[in-house]
Amino acid sequence: MADFSGRTVILTGATGGFGRAAARYFSNAGASLVLSDLHPDPLGELAEELGGKARAIAGDISEPELSERLVEAAMSGFGRLDIAVNNAGIVHDLARLPETPVKVARQIIDVDLLGVFYAMRAQLPAMEQRFRDTGETAAIVNVASVAGVVGAPMLSVYAAAKHGVVGLTKSAAIEYARRGVRVNALCPSFARTPMATEFLEKADKDRDAAEAALVQAIPMRRLAEVDEVIAGLVFLADPASSFVTGQTLQIDGGLSAA
Repeated sequence: MADFSGRTVILTGATGGFGRAAARYFSNAGASLVLSDLHPDPLGELAEELGGKARAIAGDISEPELSERLVEAAMSGFGRLDIAVNNAGIVHDLARLPETPVKVARQIIDVDLLGVFYAMRAQLPAMEQRFRDTGETAAIVNVASVAGVVGAPMLSVYAAAKHGVVGLTKSAAIEYARRGVRVNALCPSFARTPMATEFLEKADKDRDAAEAALVQAIPMRRLAEVDEVIAGLVFLADPASSFVTGQTLQIDGGLSAA
């Protein structure tokens, strides 16, 4: 396990499959946490589970004020911001592009793309200022998707949003390469999370057939396990990965190589 003792982590989407696993990992590795998600009750339960080094602030990541509050909480509560994991996101139902409702498209862009923009807009100045003051570096990990690097038929707006996250990541990485902040994107394929479970349950097939269809394009022919994705997230967040910035780490069973 990597050592994150004395470091402070902002983590959005904290009660989802990746978020909950990441929160537990960072907490066990010694970090202090500022956690956020949309619904306060499960978020509060997670913070209580993790103990006194975790603070919970519920809110909608598509509202820029939330990201500002999270940074303020990190600085006022723990005196520093070392790592931000911008993980909050949603997915839309399978549909051809012309059949995707405009309202749904706007919500996906607001949450999955603009939510990351608002987060980095709040995080980067605080991280840069601390680097100027102390010389200590920071890291941002934006959770995108393999749909951010390849096409995703029937998920066109989701793919567009995640491509946007990759673009934001690469651009910010260049802007802040000499300002003490590394910025990378994690791009998993579907993993065994509640989001994937709900997605499969909505498919017009039985569960096993739906899962088989979902992994058909993946050379390993299976879903990722959550711990496999968290291992990549930790690599990108770890200060030991000090020369890694502007990258997209695909954890996808070979999908993007095919």
